[in-house]
Amino acid sequence: MAKNKYYVVWVGAQPGIYNSWPDCQAQIKGYPAAKFKGFASLKEAQEAFSRSYGEYINKQAGAKPVSKPSLQATKSIIKNSIAVDAACSGNPGVMEYQGVYTHDGRQLFHQKFSLGTNNIGEFLALVHGISYLQKHNLNLPIYSDSKIAIGWVMKKQCKSKLAETPKTKDLFELVRRAEEWLKNNPIKVKILKWDTKNWGEIPADFGRK
Repeated sequence: MAKNKYYVVWVGAQPGIYNSWPDCQAQIKGYPAAKFKGFASLKEAQEAFSRSYGEYINKQAGAKPVSKPSLQATKSIIKNSIAVDAACSGNPGVMEYQGVYTHDGRQLFHQKFSLGTNNIGEFLALVHGISYLQKHNLNLPIYSDSKIAIGWVMKKQCKSKLAETPKTKDLFELVRRAEEWLKNNPIKVKILKWDTKNWGEIPADFGRK
C-alpha cells in the first residue's frame, strides 16, 4: 500500500482517522460490518470523516443526501464538531461519559465507573475529547455544557471534593493522568460552551433527565 496514507474508520472498535494501516486494522479486525477507507491526504480523510459513512458513499456516487432532522437549533451551532457529556446515577454514584460526533450522534468513545461525580465525568469527557481530536489529527471544535469542566480544563486541574477511596482508586488514577496530559500537551482545539437554553440538550446527553 502507498506510504503516508490516512485511514478513516466510520464503524469499528474506535472510529477515527489513523495514519497507518496497522492502526486502522486494529480497529476493524474481527469487528462486524466495519466501515473504513484509505485516503491519500489528511484533508481528504477529515472531509470524509465529517460525514457519516452513508453520506460519504452517497456523495461519491453523486446521490443527493437523504434529508433528516438536524441537531442544529440555530445557525450558530457548528455541526462539524464533537460533543461530550457525562451522567451520574446519584452524585456520587455510577458515572459514565461519552463523546459523539455532533452532526449525527456517532459515538466516538465511552467510559463507565462504579463510583464518581457528574463534574468529574464532565472533566474527563472533555479531556478525552481534546486528546481524541489531537490524536486523530482532527481540527474540530469540541462542545461541553459544563462551565465547571471547562474551567477545570483551563486550569489543568480537577478540583473535585470527592474522597479518594479504594472504590474510587481507578477513577482518580485516570483523573491524575488527565491532569498530567493537560500539563504536557498544549490544547490545539477550540473548546466551546453548549447553549442548552437555546439549543436543547447537548448531542452527547444520556437522556436521563
